[in-house]
Amino acid sequence: MSVVAALVVIMGALFSVTRRRKESVLIHFPDKPASVQIRRSDGSTSTESLQRLVESRCASLRSKFQPLWWLFSGHLQTIFCVIGDFSKMDRLQYNRKLIRLEEGGTIGLDFAPADSSKVKDDTPIIVVLHGLTGGSYESYVRAVLVPACKPVEEGGLGYRGVVVNYRGCAGVPVTSPQLYSAGHTGDIRQALVYISQLYPRAPLLGLGFSLGANVLTRYLAEEGAQSRLVSGCALACPWDLAKNNDGLRYSFIGRFYSKAMATNLINLVKRNLDALSKFPDHMIAEYIPAVFKLKGALLDDFDNTFTRIAGGSPPDFPFASAQDYYKWGSSHNVVSKIRVPYLAINSADDPVVRHVPMDGGGNGLVVMALTAAGGHLGWFEAGSGGTVDRWIKAPVLEWMALTGEVIVHTTSQPAPRVYIEDGYYREEGRDGGIKEVDGGGLVDASSWQGISLQGL
Repeated sequence: MSVVAALVVIMGALFSVTRRRKESVLIHFPDKPASVQIRRSDGSTSTESLQRLVESRCASLRSKFQPLWWLFSGHLQTIFCVIGDFSKMDRLQYNRKLIRLEEGGTIGLDFAPADSSKVKDDTPIIVVLHGLTGGSYESYVRAVLVPACKPVEEGGLGYRGVVVNYRGCAGVPVTSPQLYSAGHTGDIRQALVYISQLYPRAPLLGLGFSLGANVLTRYLAEEGAQSRLVSGCALACPWDLAKNNDGLRYSFIGRFYSKAMATNLINLVKRNLDALSKFPDHMIAEYIPAVFKLKGALLDDFDNTFTRIAGGSPPDFPFASAQDYYKWGSSHNVVSKIRVPYLAINSADDPVVRHVPMDGGGNGLVVMALTAAGGHLGWFEAGSGGTVDRWIKAPVLEWMALTGEVIVHTTSQPAPRVYIEDGYYREEGRDGGIKEVDGGGLVDASSWQGISLQGL
């Protein structure tokens, strides 16, 4: 998004909102909340309603969110998330492991803290899925992982975190003729196989942002009781991809966000052009030139040109059109299939996600929350000493503590057995495999130089 475009959006925001808002969060609990087993302080277990647990142990979720006075609209919150300087906030180093999938693709797993030698092997791990073209450097990711990974004696949760960087994002090399999308769950499924073998005693807690929230939701629904994640938390999930794309395309201000996201995706292809060009015989080769011919493209222009082809693997991909991809890749219609505790938080003034389902699919394990303000992945409020803080941190960390330490996770359908063959970790009865390759090492998330537009 150009400076001029950003100013236009800001001017629109200034005229659309004239007062500060301070409202409670709208929370939808299912008519019949699920009962879950919990671990008590004396070591015994008991059964409790998920609703009561959330109300008592995630109190911040019901707290009033007061936006910063100068970020009083969803547009301003979103723009600040995109153009704000967060390099000196929530500084974090990761230990990166590059993971090769059997079909040739590569994903990057960034583990925090970088030195986790003092962290017990059974400590909960927060598995993070980032937004559209982001990565582990994103300020919204670091805002949660820094306090989550801080030692307990320093006021943190003392957990591990691992960010799943998608193909071609955050410096992860492209090694196959495939990228990623909002609907493709194969990469996170394989990443979880690897993580679960690295730390077999640790509960894995899912956390997704925007596009990553959609992938997380679809993974949980597809896996059901066999999910390797014992809980899920989805922030700013786009849900119905077609409806929310229409909200961008057919509104004046929405088109600026749509162009910004399309620009990010085009730049992603440009950064990885040399690698993608190594597959001249693959069908992707004939669509790459069309990407560079896009002028003033909106998000669905890019998706119709490229994502529907390169956003996943057969038999789902390729799709005939972006609309077919949107219909297939949406998550609003699969929430009922989730079989682990799941919390979704959206903002009512999010200019990117305009349509938010609040019924939870009738699923007793699903809690839906909607803040009155916060924009897209913003939720900025005043911190101590005149600093900028994020309201979303507290409810997310409370949810992680609840699902990581209090709830006892049982399943009638354990995940498939994992075995090693030809150097790859494989799941019994399933295709594919995954192994670590050279090229990892320390990553300083705060100084990442490959950012085009953060926060989306």
